[in-house]
Amino acid sequence: MNSHEASSQTRTSHLPVRPRVMAAATALAMAMTLGLSACGSDDDDQAHSAAATVDLANASPTNGSAAEAALHDAMRALWHQHMEWTYATVAAFAADTKGLNPTLTRLLSNQDNIGTAIEPYYGKEAGQALTKLLKTHINEAVPVLVAAQAGKTEDLKRASATWYANAKEIADFLAKANPNWPQADLEQMMATHIDQTLAYAAAQLQGKYADSIAAYDLAEAHMVEMADALTKGIVAQFPDRFTG
Repeated sequence: MNSHEASSQTRTSHLPVRPRVMAAATALAMAMTLGLSACGSDDDDQAHSAAATVDLANASPTNGSAAEAALHDAMRALWHQHMEWTYATVAAFAADTKGLNPTLTRLLSNQDNIGTAIEPYYGKEAGQALTKLLKTHINEAVPVLVAAQAGKTEDLKRASATWYANAKEIADFLAKANPNWPQADLEQMMATHIDQTLAYAAAQLQGKYADSIAAYDLAEAHMVEMADALTKGIVAQFPDRFTG
């Protein structure tokens, strides 16, 4: 075992380099067909469908006050960055570039920014809790990629199940904070986010760059819908802050 693999297995934030590209791509593709669920139950397969979508009528851009528009734009910017730096990190991993760790560092800082963004509404403790969950979301991609790299199917299944479980934790945390964010809807959104990340990562590792870009476009559009839904939930929960 080399030093990169050893460090990855302790779940540091440094992704291993020199992946076995085809083995990783095959394993990731296999993970997508396993129907893994956050709870390990076949009952949740529908929630993890890559074709799952949110209610566009209830997650459209806002036309309200200046404060509402500012929140809408800020929320979209943060989640766009979440997606863009995740994709950049996956691409750097697949290409074995020296820019991998700085890119990952930038991705992790985005999770700090997202946590800070909710502090005016839910307090500093809640913001820090969300950041912690989101950083776990990023770091738990590491064992998924390590298992895929090694072609270890059982390890991949376990790591992927853990990743989905964290996605459910994020959804449940948000649903508890705001009654306008239905728990089932958020769980579906977050599970779909994992599905779509696996899709473009597998294509990237196979060198199918056009396919990876197409899959990423779908994933980014889905995340924008989620950002808009979060905005609408905050506005509905704190209407006095968005009048005028």
